[in-house]
Amino acid sequence: MSELNPALEHPTYNYKVVRQFTVMTVVWGIVGMLVGVIIAAQLAWPALNFDLPWLHFGRLRPLHTNAVIFAFGGSALFGTSYYVVQRTCQVRLAFEKLAAFTFWGWQLVIVSAAITLPLGLTSSKEYAELEWPIDILIAVVWVSYAIVFFGTVMRRKMGHIYVANWFYGAFIVAVAVLHIINSLAIPVSLTKSYSIYAGTVDAMVQWWYGHNAVGFFLTAGFLGMMYYFVPKQAERPVYSYRLSIVHFWALVAVYIWAGPHHLHYTALPDWAQSLGMVMSVILLAPSWGGMINGMMTLSGAWDKLRTDPILRFLVVSLSFYGMSTFEGPMMSIKTVNALSHYTDWTIGHVHSGALGWVAMISIGATYHLIPILFGKERMYSTALINTHFWMSTIGTVLYIASMWVNGIMQGLMWRAYNQDGTLTYTFAESVMASYPGYVVRALGGTIFFLGMLIMAYNMYMTTRRDVEPKAVPATAGAA
Repeated sequence: MSELNPALEHPTYNYKVVRQFTVMTVVWGIVGMLVGVIIAAQLAWPALNFDLPWLHFGRLRPLHTNAVIFAFGGSALFGTSYYVVQRTCQVRLAFEKLAAFTFWGWQLVIVSAAITLPLGLTSSKEYAELEWPIDILIAVVWVSYAIVFFGTVMRRKMGHIYVANWFYGAFIVAVAVLHIINSLAIPVSLTKSYSIYAGTVDAMVQWWYGHNAVGFFLTAGFLGMMYYFVPKQAERPVYSYRLSIVHFWALVAVYIWAGPHHLHYTALPDWAQSLGMVMSVILLAPSWGGMINGMMTLSGAWDKLRTDPILRFLVVSLSFYGMSTFEGPMMSIKTVNALSHYTDWTIGHVHSGALGWVAMISIGATYHLIPILFGKERMYSTALINTHFWMSTIGTVLYIASMWVNGIMQGLMWRAYNQDGTLTYTFAESVMASYPGYVVRALGGTIFFLGMLIMAYNMYMTTRRDVEPKAVPATAGAA
């Protein structure tokens, strides 16, 4: 590798930390999705928990969500944001030692989660299960991240701040506020604490955090990714820069209000439930504005989809983004929610966004970055990228379709009554009827996971072997 070292540095930009996060994006993607496959299989075949407490579904499920959201997705966001802010501001990353700290600090957070969650050390707050010492480390790393990112923006050589940085910036600020406020707790020991909020207030703060973790971590951050990598891979300018700014302000103004739709038909005041529903429905407009802007960026370049599987990843991710951001507002409507809530339909909705949108755009952006970061002309195998694309797409469709069918069936079974007012079906009967869907879901997740292994092999071969430059046609010199 010694002869490759000069190619791994850049005279203007800091690629080292970007490269570290990019490699760990693939590593943590494999780990997180493997745990997901295991727990999906456990729901179909419960004996797979082997009667071991640390392999129990209730402990592995939060490990899976933390690994795919914060380890895989977080590494992708750190890496791409550090890359994009340097390239669009035309300046080297600020506070480089602090940037290195954010990498190692974030890996320590992830490893700590991987140790504590299987041991049952949890705050029990969804997407915020980690106990107070780890929460403090997260806050320190995140504030450091903000200092590095905004410090770079302030040192920019361009007067203009590109829209991708607006989305990354909003994601960084909002996640800091959400995490710190929701995680406020009173420690009673090194491994146990209790939330400072109680009852319904705790639920409201939790879902203000929980849905906006979706809104800012899993949407705004990845929209920053979309606004840079889709135009770059398509070699086309953003369709409408004005629309991108309208998209930004509408999204950040409305998203923050949508959390109460997770608490329909609970002790939350009815007015708060209705406000969450209305804001969720309004959210459809800015969400689809961004999706359309990304899609229309390919105007005049649609033919590239036939030969460029990286662009296919990016564009299909936008399709899933459009689908899941239509489905979410629809499911927030109380009459629809009465059928869908607590069913597998919600799981299907989450994964249409998580696999279809977040994972696929992260994979596309990572494929774009790897040759640049390792000084290569291109990826080792375009055919393997193409194979990975189809495995990801087929795996996602199998997953979400099986959960949609299961969810609607469960909702209808749970609300079915006999003429005398008794329930037609027991809960156990609905679980038995869900079994085929669980098998299909495990199959879809396995296909998606195997695609990640192909990606890891392709990345390894790209970084470890010299890849021949693309052949130049003999007539090119005469042009």
